Amino acid sequence: MYENITNYPSDEEARKLILEVGRRMYDKGFVASNDGNISVKVSDSTLWATPTNVSKGFMTEDMLIKMDLDGNVIEGTWKPSSEIRMHLGVYNEEPSIHAVCHAHPVCGTAFAIRGRDLDERILPEGVMQLGVVPCAPFAMLGTDEVPKSVLPYVHDYNAVLLGNHGVLTWGSNLMQAYMRMETLEHYAKIVILSKYVMKDYREFTDEELDGLIAIRESLGIHRGGRPS
Repeated sequence: MYENITNYPSDEEARKLILEVGRRMYDKGFVASNDGNISVKVSDSTLWATPTNVSKGFMTEDMLIKMDLDGNVIEGTWKPSSEIRMHLGVYNEEPSIHAVCHAHPVCGTAFAIRGRDLDERILPEGVMQLGVVPCAPFAMLGTDEVPKSVLPYVHDYNAVLLGNHGVLTWGSNLMQAYMRMETLEHYAKIVILSKYVMKDYREFTDEELDGLIAIRESLGIHRGGRPS
């Protein structure tokens, strides 16, 4: 529902959105301690981002950092996270993406630790809002290997599992990127319960899957692939 919203927020709107998303991520347990990071573009070449070593549930606007797409700080006194390179890599690879969220939701991260794509055809919202969520190989934190591991998935998908690490979602605005994080975690939890706890589930037929993908396209969501 958000795919075609491409207007940039103002600086003030972006800062308020980041604080709101940070609180939601923290309250839902998608992050613990100082985990995770959030960013949103406010122009073709600038963005606001969260600082390093701060809980996403307790941020204030003065902690946020304005940067350019080369990683230069334009405004703010706090230090950006080394993981901002993931965000910058996504933005530079695909300019239509305007916001990125990184977190460690428990069930989504469990798939990432297993090194397994999230691609079941059992939940309508999973197919329509996300599609396939591939798992990237593990990359050592704080190195350029992290953004490199993500870039192959940016053009064709809406999110990626970071091997043995967490989850990265993106969108045309920050609420879309965040809602994809919520959907991914809800989807992963249902997959775990139905396939690995109850061990009893029904998959969509090819015809049903075609219908759900058509709905996804009608919502303006053109990434996501086809669950196997």
